[in-house]
Amino acid sequence: MAKERFEKPTGTQDVLPGAVEKWQYIEGKARDLCRRFNYREIRTPMFEHTGLFERGVGETTDIVEGEMYTFKDKGDRDLALRPEGTAGVVRAYVQNKLYGEPDVSKLYYIGPMFRYERPQAGRYRQFHQFGIEAFGAVDPAIDAEVVSLGYQFYKDLGLKDVRVEINSVGNAPSRAAYREKLLGFLRPMKDTLCSDCQRRIERNPLRVLDCKVDQDKFTDAPSILDSLDEECTTHFEKVKMHLDIMGVEFTINPRLVRGLDYYTHTAFEYKAAGIGTIDTVGGGGRYNGLVEEIGGPDQPGIGFGIGLERILLILEDQKVELETAKPLDVYFVALGEAADIEISKQLYILRSQGFSAERDYLGRKMKAQMKSADRMSARYTAILGEDELKNGVITVKSMNTGEQRTVKLDELGQALV
Repeated sequence: MAKERFEKPTGTQDVLPGAVEKWQYIEGKARDLCRRFNYREIRTPMFEHTGLFERGVGETTDIVEGEMYTFKDKGDRDLALRPEGTAGVVRAYVQNKLYGEPDVSKLYYIGPMFRYERPQAGRYRQFHQFGIEAFGAVDPAIDAEVVSLGYQFYKDLGLKDVRVEINSVGNAPSRAAYREKLLGFLRPMKDTLCSDCQRRIERNPLRVLDCKVDQDKFTDAPSILDSLDEECTTHFEKVKMHLDIMGVEFTINPRLVRGLDYYTHTAFEYKAAGIGTIDTVGGGGRYNGLVEEIGGPDQPGIGFGIGLERILLILEDQKVELETAKPLDVYFVALGEAADIEISKQLYILRSQGFSAERDYLGRKMKAQMKSADRMSARYTAILGEDELKNGVITVKSMNTGEQRTVKLDELGQALV
């Protein structure tokens, strides 16, 4: 009977050695950037109660309507793999009473998300996001800070031609006024729109503007900016002022509404070419009512999410070289059984001192071991034979220059610095 051959599920990927170092580099850049901006890491569960996402993301979004991985556990509880990061972070913020802190809570996360959708370039069913959330401040300056952090992230990675688009989606009264104007524009063309747009018109007409199929039909749509009240207009003008003074270039896109229901005031996206027809590589916005919706006090919030898979694609398209390859410090070559045993000791000593070190475990001859050292880009090889062992020394060879010298075994670490 033939054994069953298993393959990874559709829409997932294996990140193998050689590629994972790029992920580590990008994640390291994100962590360092958050340190500089004074954001602290938070780690939340990869699954939550389904109701959290229904309330936090919005029941009329594509995510909740058809993209979530939901299941019942053995206690008959409705759970879902997290499709995005914000709702879980807000839940943690409320449950752990982080709103009791005297300062603004500035948090970041890096981790996998899950959505059941058609896999395509840069989009997987298990994908990874870097995101930040800031709670407790309505100051437009923090809106600009959040936008600028994401913008700086792309710059730190060496990406070129990343664009920032911003909009204001207003507050509840502004959106109610805009909704009526938008319905007046959309209803006459309802029969010409795609099925998703027809379904959304009455339930959530602002989402129609987010459609990728019928974009060309919305050129003359009314602008939400014309429906903003004084509070919203003032907030948006100050956000733009802060971005200007920071030197963060942006364009205003009045049709930018984002795909989630919880946004208020500032909404923004990062755009970059290099991944086919989809050019959005990240985005976010302000969500002043979400904390209260999820059971907490009335606390404002703002954040973004950036897809790491899409960044990797653009880095490759733009041929950006990442500083990921760290050479092996030393590769040990043993000649003889006694030397082979001693090398285990020396290997452990060097690793405990902070060096990266390796040896042969396949019983190969010296020539094959030297080739292995070369494949691993070792800076040095340390060759130990029976005669060297008797004299308490080891031969160290520079793989760059070919220079060889003999050093005492107990001084090997100093010779590698």
